[in-house]
Amino acid sequence: MGGKKADLIRLLEAELDFIEGGGYASPAGKPNQERPMFLQSLVCINHWFVPGHEAECHDDCILLDAVPDRHKSEKLPCHFIPLNEAGDTVHSLEKSGDRSRLEEEVKAWLRATIERLRAAGEEAPGWPEVKY
Repeated sequence: MGGKKADLIRLLEAELDFIEGGGYASPAGKPNQERPMFLQSLVCINHWFVPGHEAECHDDCILLDAVPDRHKSEKLPCHFIPLNEAGDTVHSLEKSGDRSRLEEEVKAWLRATIERLRAAGEEAPGWPEVKY
């Protein structure tokens, strides 16, 4: 497996581990404060930004290739990645207010994407086409 694709798989696996380990849970003492999905995680190029400073997504983001073109200029383009056949996104699921469903859909998308990348082999570097 090519180095770039192997690195992508490792980052997606780390993100899955982060979510499964409660990485997006509300901070201690602040039960109503939610952390935006993908922000301040290893997959985000802006994970090191101090809260309150505006971060800017750009072409170096590993998730950007999974974002539909019409949403690549959004403030958080990764929140517009289609997660399932219904077209749910982090953005739409956050609006619904069901945090546990949001996390389950993101975990399912991560697992499926990791498997597609592994199955694609050397001849298909980068993101595989999403087919549900």
